[in-house]
Amino acid sequence: MKDMTPKLLTVMLLSGISSAALLGCSQQSDDEVTVSSVQDQDSLTTNDYQESRNTGAWGGVYMSREELTAPPINIVDDSSLPNMEDDPNITKWNAKFEGTNGFVTTDGKKLYHDSCAACHMHKGEGADGAGYYPPLANNSKMQSKYYIIDILINGFRGMPSFHGMMNDAQMAAVTQYVLSDLNGFTDTVTAGDVAKLRHPNPSAGDPSDE
Repeated sequence: MKDMTPKLLTVMLLSGISSAALLGCSQQSDDEVTVSSVQDQDSLTTNDYQESRNTGAWGGVYMSREELTAPPINIVDDSSLPNMEDDPNITKWNAKFEGTNGFVTTDGKKLYHDSCAACHMHKGEGADGAGYYPPLANNSKMQSKYYIIDILINGFRGMPSFHGMMNDAQMAAVTQYVLSDLNGFTDTVTAGDVAKLRHPNPSAGDPSDE
């Protein structure tokens, strides 16, 4: 010890004090609360994920202070949704369907553009892309009014049946438009022509399979 320099003695003393301090920190009582013990306890707690939704934990960055402090509600609660009557987008559908779930007009041109043109195009030229929509204009098959009426009543392949959406007069009107305006044929179509083919229940299958 006599041969040790003062600087070396100082380093040894400091090392001993540091070790004692660290040892003391590791010898805390089991009853004392530490960060580690809190984390271990939290890992054993069952989380209420629905509550985390309700308190804004999933979307707090998008919520105002008032929304965050408001009474919790279920995130899928539909009570906050607007009424359909108040939806401005419903106006265009009311205009198309004239305020009902079916067509009211007997204007063949309007019926065609409201119900047929989306697939067969406004000039009846048809379309070919994701699906095939045959042309209705300049189509020799359209010379038979009963062919058109049958497809309107029963549907055909991907085309839906209009059995429950159009009455006899409406089917006659749209058939007349396809027959005369899109093809130039002169035959007359009446509601009586449609009544001859209408039946209580339209076919659920593809007419081409029969």
